[in-house]
Amino acid sequence: MEPPTLAMPHLLGIVNITTDSFSDGGQYLQPQSLEEHILKLCEGGCPILDLGAASSNPAANPVDTELEIERLNLALEIIQRLKEKSQISRDVEVSIDTFNPEVQKFALDQNIDYLNDITGFPEREMHPTLAASSCRLIIMHSIQRGIANETRVSPDLILDQIRSFFQKRLQELETAGISRKRLILDPGMGFFLGSDPECSYRVLRNLQSLKEEFGLPLLVSVSRKSFLGAITGTPPQRRWAETLACELYLAEQKVEYIRTHDPEAIYRALAIQQAIAGDQH
Repeated sequence: MEPPTLAMPHLLGIVNITTDSFSDGGQYLQPQSLEEHILKLCEGGCPILDLGAASSNPAANPVDTELEIERLNLALEIIQRLKEKSQISRDVEVSIDTFNPEVQKFALDQNIDYLNDITGFPEREMHPTLAASSCRLIIMHSIQRGIANETRVSPDLILDQIRSFFQKRLQELETAGISRKRLILDPGMGFFLGSDPECSYRVLRNLQSLKEEFGLPLLVSVSRKSFLGAITGTPPQRRWAETLACELYLAEQKVEYIRTHDPEAIYRALAIQQAIAGDQH
């Protein structure tokens, strides 16, 4: 019998240029700390940088369009400079995480590789602009529009709600002329699924059914999230073990994209698992 081979997912390294992200808000607002963080992610093997300049946690404050663009532009300039100086690979791709249509237009003008929307691109007036672009679109499911909240949803209903959301949104985007080949689905995790941690665990147990139903790659982001802390009682900054355990499960489930604070940890853990399985010669 051939030894099992673990899938090597595409990793999106989280770059939060915010004051109030739930686990690292305020840490990367200055150019030096931001550059150091980007370098650390890339040195750890991160192939995709996911830039977010407006937090989406339940306690987040709104960020105006100009400030969000200013923060993103700083990160993009740093990435470009590091590439030109060969301090990071020119192959490093960029994802921009924003639900603001004006910021999405700015992002598309920068020729980014991925556009990540926690509301799943609900603005129909944006759809022609998206159709005219070439980047991949990450469509996240959330129980309601906007930032995460503490709404309570029954775990028994969450999968049907996710399926209904994706069916409707995929139809809208494809009707607008957006190729299905460009789409990546994110079922949402933590407070994006409501305040009951079991909703997240129910989704994790049923990832294969979502993959089979829609036939599209999945992105899942569990890093440091509240539903992990609900089991162990640890604060966000200390949830590294919980995060890695869950991310290894995602890799075993052949989830194509994992968005994470610590991509190096996943790569190292997967290398050991593959060595144990006998795939390294």
